[in-house]
This record gives sequence, structure tokens and C-alpha cells, in this order.
Amino acid sequence: MTIEKPISASSLPRTERPDAPAYLTRHQSRRSPAPAGPAEQDESVPLYLRQFRDRGHTSEPVTYDGNVIGTSRAWAEVTRTKEIIPERREQVADIDCDIYLVRHGETQGYSSESGLTPLGSWQAHRRGQELARRVTDGMKVEMLCAPTNRARQTAEHLRRGLLDNVELFGRGKPDIGELHDDPNFRNFEVATPEGPKDVTSAFRLYHREIEKLERVGLGERPGWLVDVDRFWGVQQGGGDPITHWLTMPMMYFEPPVSCVRRFWRGILDAHARTSAQTVVVATHSGPIRAFATLAMGYDPGEPFNTEFVRVRIVAGGTTALVLYRNRVQEVVIPDLDALPANSDPRFQE
Repeated sequence: MTIEKPISASSLPRTERPDAPAYLTRHQSRRSPAPAGPAEQDESVPLYLRQFRDRGHTSEPVTYDGNVIGTSRAWAEVTRTKEIIPERREQVADIDCDIYLVRHGETQGYSSESGLTPLGSWQAHRRGQELARRVTDGMKVEMLCAPTNRARQTAEHLRRGLLDNVELFGRGKPDIGELHDDPNFRNFEVATPEGPKDVTSAFRLYHREIEKLERVGLGERPGWLVDVDRFWGVQQGGGDPITHWLTMPMMYFEPPVSCVRRFWRGILDAHARTSAQTVVVATHSGPIRAFATLAMGYDPGEPFNTEFVRVRIVAGGTTALVLYRNRVQEVVIPDLDALPANSDPRFQE
């Protein structure tokens, strides 16, 4: 008969954990007060952006075989793919400039100039972070926007996202320019008695005049009021008012071809006056869709919030590549000197 010896406490493995679980550690790091910095004092910077910047972007350099390979861990992470096939040099066109026509983020409504929702601000910031992947060391980036609140706020958040991820990816101080309005990239307009107005601004005038006519009920409705009533009636009925604008001639609305012409003028002006390799434009879905429709030869559909059409000007300045939703179309660049500012005198600048 054998007698088992009692197991001493020293022979048992230690199972207690002196450190907190990983989820608790992450929670505590987020809740810990961040050092006060200039971004924290700036109340105009959104809370989510201040918290993102306070976490810090610096990281140890990435090395291979003991040598620094000139990138950051964040850039190495976002560029991982299942398969990487380099293009042959003879298949790649030399590009002078990249232009991104970005639709604004989610807006609070189209009946007033109320700007973006918090979700729309986040969408624009994330799009700016995504565009930062295409920025290289020392690249010059020009920032433009349509002269509306929602487009201007979108461009501001795009720029913030670019600046954040350029630092995160360890880029060599690219030149991200200040924001400028460009009327060439404005939304399509309506010819009202008070002059041409953006379709959102025209809605307020329309609402005032239609209420007056419905209350008094005297006289005929003016033509511009009938056109705006049809346009907003399509939207209120659940239809697509941009399709209506693209396919149905309206006497008092700016024609889609005019929007395309001034978009080309804005693109060529921006390319001529600056040496920027990248131009980011925050604008509106209607003219973007008209631009893509003319380039592709069919209506490719409404762009989502912060979705973009990319225009790549090929070296030589005679052709450009228009990219939208996984399709590329080469188009001939119109002659800027022969291009009129607008085909309709009511919508001249």
C-alpha cells in the first residue's frame, strides 16, 4: 500500500494574473486623461477627432534584416492584400495631376443650408484618411470646394483626415494646401426672379412663393416655380430628382452639359494655376453624376456620400482618365480657350 504525499503549494503552477485583461487595459487607456495639447483646447475640432489625435501616431520604424525600409507600421497594415501584382512600366501612363470630385457627406437636409450631420463629418474624415494612402513624400495637394456649407464642411474634414493619416503613415511632410472656394464646382442652379440660385437656396424662395399662391390662389404660377415644384415633388414621392434633371429638359434649371463644361473649366484652371499633383474637390452629387455620365456614355448612378469620381490628366494635356466604380474611360480634354464659361446666359458668373 502506497501513501501519496501531499502536494505542496510551491509545486503548483501560479495561475493568478497581476495584469488586467486586454479589454480592460484598452478601456483604461481610453479613459485615462490625455495630455493637454493645442487640439484639445480648440473647441472647433470635433471630439472624435481630438480623441484620435490624442492617442498619438508615432511608432517605431519598420525594419527588415536590420535595415529601416522607410515606411510606418500603419502604412504596412493598410496596404496588405491577398495578392500584389506590379504593373509593367510600359502599361502605366504618366499622370500630371489627379483630381478627386468628392460628394459631400450626409447633410441635415436639402431644404436649407444647414451643413453636415455628425455622421457626415465622420464620413468626410474617413474619406480623407483613405485619400492619404495616395499621398507620397513631398507631394503638393490642393483643396477646393463648392461655395455651400455642406461642401465646405466636407472639405474641412477631408483635410483633417489627410493631415492625420499623412502623419500616421510617416509621409515626408507633403504640402496640404489651405481650403479655397471655387464657383466652377458649385451645384446646378435654378433661374429665379432673384437671379440664379443653388437648388437648395431656391427651395426656400419656392416654399415662400408657393405658400403665398396656395393661400391667395390668384394668377398663374411662374415657370420657374413649376419646374422647382416638379423637381421637389419627385423627391418627396420617393423618386430620384437627379435622374429627372438629367433626362427631362427643364426650362429654368441649369442644363447638365453646362455643369460639365464649368467642371472641366475648374479642373483645367486648377491644373494650370498650381503645381499640385493632387486636387481634392468637395462638391455636389448632381454635377458629379452628369460629369461621369458624359464620360462613361451611360448613367452610372448616384454617388454615395463622400464617394468620388477620379480624373487623371495624362502627361501632354490632351487626354484624361475618368475613373468611377471600377470603370475607367479615356476622354479627350476640351480646349480651355475654346470652352465657353456657360452655354446658358442666365447662369453666367
